[in-house]
Amino acid sequence: MDIEKAIASLDLPRKVRLLTGSALFALWPEPEIGLAPLKLSDGPTGVRGAELRGGTIACLLPNATLLAQHWDTALAREVGEVLADEAAAQRVHVVLGPTINLHRTPLGGRLFEAYSEDPLLTGALAAAYVRGLQGKGIAATPKHYVANESETERRTASSELDAKTLREVYLLPFEIVVEDASPWAIMAAYNKVNGVPATEHTELVQGVLKGEWGFDGLVMSDWFATSSTAQSANGGLDLVMPGPGGPWEDKLVAAVQAGEVAESTIDDHLRRLLLLAQRTGAFGTERKWPSDVPAPDSATRREQLRRFAAGGMTVLTNNGVLPLDAPKVALIGRHAIDTVAQGGGSAGLRPPHVISIADGLVSLRGDRVSVVDGVEVRQRYAAPGPGVLRDIRATTFDVSGEVLASREMEIAELAAYGGWAQGAASIEVSGEAVLDEPGRMLVGVRGFGAWTLEVAGERHTTRLAWADGVVEEALLKPPFWTTEVLVSPGDRITARVREAAALVGLITQPVGRPAADAIDAAVRAAREADVAVVVVGLTEEQETEGFDKTTLALPGEQDALVAAVAAAAKRTVVVVNAATPVLMPWLEQVDAVLWAGLPGQEAGDAVAAALLGEIEPAGRLVTTFPRADADAPTPVPVNGALPYDEGTAIGYRGASEPLFWFGHGLGYTTWEYGEAARSTVDGVTDTVSVSLTNTGERAGREVVQVYLRPDDEPVRLIGWAVADVAAGETVRVEVPCSQRVQRIWQDGWQPLRGGELLIARGLGDVRVTLEP
Repeated sequence: MDIEKAIASLDLPRKVRLLTGSALFALWPEPEIGLAPLKLSDGPTGVRGAELRGGTIACLLPNATLLAQHWDTALAREVGEVLADEAAAQRVHVVLGPTINLHRTPLGGRLFEAYSEDPLLTGALAAAYVRGLQGKGIAATPKHYVANESETERRTASSELDAKTLREVYLLPFEIVVEDASPWAIMAAYNKVNGVPATEHTELVQGVLKGEWGFDGLVMSDWFATSSTAQSANGGLDLVMPGPGGPWEDKLVAAVQAGEVAESTIDDHLRRLLLLAQRTGAFGTERKWPSDVPAPDSATRREQLRRFAAGGMTVLTNNGVLPLDAPKVALIGRHAIDTVAQGGGSAGLRPPHVISIADGLVSLRGDRVSVVDGVEVRQRYAAPGPGVLRDIRATTFDVSGEVLASREMEIAELAAYGGWAQGAASIEVSGEAVLDEPGRMLVGVRGFGAWTLEVAGERHTTRLAWADGVVEEALLKPPFWTTEVLVSPGDRITARVREAAALVGLITQPVGRPAADAIDAAVRAAREADVAVVVVGLTEEQETEGFDKTTLALPGEQDALVAAVAAAAKRTVVVVNAATPVLMPWLEQVDAVLWAGLPGQEAGDAVAAALLGEIEPAGRLVTTFPRADADAPTPVPVNGALPYDEGTAIGYRGASEPLFWFGHGLGYTTWEYGEAARSTVDGVTDTVSVSLTNTGERAGREVVQVYLRPDDEPVRLIGWAVADVAAGETVRVEVPCSQRVQRIWQDGWQPLRGGELLIARGLGDVRVTLEP
């Protein structure tokens, strides 16, 4: 049956039913017209599946900023192809990604999931990612449309910006991806834009997206973002997620019957939904799912993910200590032994493993590496896994106490909402302590509900009340309660909760030692080594959906740790395990800084390969690093409004003497730029060519960047090219320059002519200037 016949065969209630999800990550089937159920999954850096916690084992890729630091559209397409395979293995039709909002402020909590602060770079990478996914028949869903750069009050805040800023900066990545890659779906954001909810913004959805750009795909809401019936249906939204329930269903049928929404509007929404189903193999010809997809821990995937991670890492400073070649290395820091591989929120998933930096470096350098723990980096406690507990089990019960289901778990945490435990009257999580001898342990629970905890013959009760009903609080920052208990090897720790909300879990960990003791131990190790490698960073407490940062400072006493080690060590390398900028008060005291991002499941092997030079960390920054918190725009709305006062001068466009410029990165060789030339079309730069020589002793990868500095407008990136060059070799690099950023919005698009061209290794290292 074709789409038009299918629409004509359905009555109004059945049409409308299809326009709201059937579950958290699924759409309704309609057997009469041959429509199979569609499955959706969060997936910017891995296809999680329907479970919010503890679901299917899947590949965990490096985070989006680390991938973006390659500045390589071919790699972005390869990433999309990997995710398409991962989706196919789980029979997922629609991946909810890429995230193409911009890094308006480094204080944004969700930046790790988005590519960069630059609209052209973001759009080009997103388009390649979409082509990779959809080339294998899996729908991409660029998100969140639009001006969604803050997590604070994200469901209610209004992003306030003028038409010039909206068009030239925040709409541009969506324009590029729609026109160059034709995504099959787009997700509308939580926020308002100039006072109008994005889910019912007729001007931006019907007018710009579907009208001007000719988008023929489906526009879905972010989860629980839709608050109206007729306004959102008339405004261009095609699908309300999740379901069942919500503001459409019977209310939308009534709105049509009352004449508030035309049935032809419903038909257009359904037409787009059926086209999505047809494109992904859920309507019309039945899809044949592959059976030969590489496993998440296969050699093929591990090689890819190691390369994705290591190659995007960025050498921020280096006085010759890197690549690392020292007889004795002291590896120091909590992030070295508990490496953070991913951020928090809906993008999180269950990988087959996460290789710590300690394990990765020791596996390559053996007894030449000593490993020393660092200071505490978390304010909240993570759920324990196999190294702390064994025989971890979760069990659900009905109101009479009968067992509903029981599962073995890898970590002592699960979702009480959106997974197999949903609807249970109570949930029990337990595990057996892994200890060599009795010791004082910090034990407790995390998550809203009425708790009972039993351990070592002791029974404790507590209630962690959920007063405001904020989903982000319940899922991403659940409250916790702890107590100290003397635990013996083999003791079973059991927690049971009633009235659970979102996320529940155990806490079990050794009682922490004072920061001064940790720093003293690190200093002793540093003195005995030829090089000290200190690993610091952020965790999913700072890099998370739902919450923005209040400071760029490293949490805990990590700055003091670096300063103390640098004062004691012969040479010091700092590895930063974070996706977004941090302050570096110790920068002048250390010999090198490697920006490692959130490297995914192969984290430790990738960092080791980058440190030792097995893979060149040739990444270039995609965000400008400020020197102080005060240099970062606020992500916090005032009276519900978030003014984009900087206008088009986002990031590097408005920066002055930052700590590190957008585009910066040293790699492991040196470069000389020679003669340059440009060609123009109608007075607008079309291409730039430049002579490039690798003057170092190693082969290297260079990212040749071209910026336009117009009169009376902010500087902007207009093109770049990646070149792999052997040591001593000279090549001619051709850089295509985008017309889309050589225009300005003045009651419509006008060409931007004139201005000098900067050919650069980042704006802090301009090598050639071409006058107008």
